[in-house]
Amino acid sequence: MAEHTIPDAGRLSGWRKSSYSGNNADSCIEILDGYPSGVPVRDSKSPHGPALVFPADCWSSFVAALKDGNFLT
Repeated sequence: MAEHTIPDAGRLSGWRKSSYSGNNADSCIEILDGYPSGVPVRDSKSPHGPALVFPADCWSSFVAALKDGNFLT
């Protein structure tokens, strides 16, 4: 069974923020590239909190939908 959460995301290094985050250093999500079971995502305000792990293909679809403006109101 694939891992869906990481209880303490702070135990992993290499997190990065989106280039769109700008100066909002404490209001971002961060992702970790190269994780073997998917794409971990965590809240930058809580670096030692949990991270959710999404299948890579699902994460790519989500990012593509964001870029296409599908979530704008």
